[in-house]
Amino acid sequence: MKTIFFSLSLIFAAVNFCSAQTPVSAQVPTKAEQEVLDLSKAKWLWMSDKKVDTLNNLFVDRSVFVHMGGTWGKQRELDVIKSGSIRYKKAEIYTASVNIFGNTAILLNDIDLVAVVGGNEVVNPFMVTEVYIKENGKWKMGSLTFSQLRRPVKLKIDK
Repeated sequence: MKTIFFSLSLIFAAVNFCSAQTPVSAQVPTKAEQEVLDLSKAKWLWMSDKKVDTLNNLFVDRSVFVHMGGTWGKQRELDVIKSGSIRYKKAEIYTASVNIFGNTAILLNDIDLVAVVGGNEVVNPFMVTEVYIKENGKWKMGSLTFSQLRRPVKLKIDK
């Protein structure tokens, strides 16, 4: 009888613990979190459309960019986008979450990125880490890091 009671207690506790955990993606974002999420989505479009002037205003002067092929600063990232040496065609976002710590926001995007690199179209699954800093009431990007995922590409591309 004690064993049954103990087992039922453990099951009850496990169910309560699991139901108390709310996945990050299921939480309703705060106003500030939504601002960062919206800015990130817009940034992907600006990169695709080569809106270098808009991106210049988004990136802080000492921003850093980590790609599969190297790490560089703001000016080189803008030059890469403008020249098309990396052409960001489409970022298909599957999940996005943001955590804000004071004036710093860290955003994670699980994406498939369609890009043209060295004249070849490639599709890669990435977890992209974006760091934003709030300066004078506006969010600015301080860092963008691409980490390739081991999952298969989810995006279906018509050729």
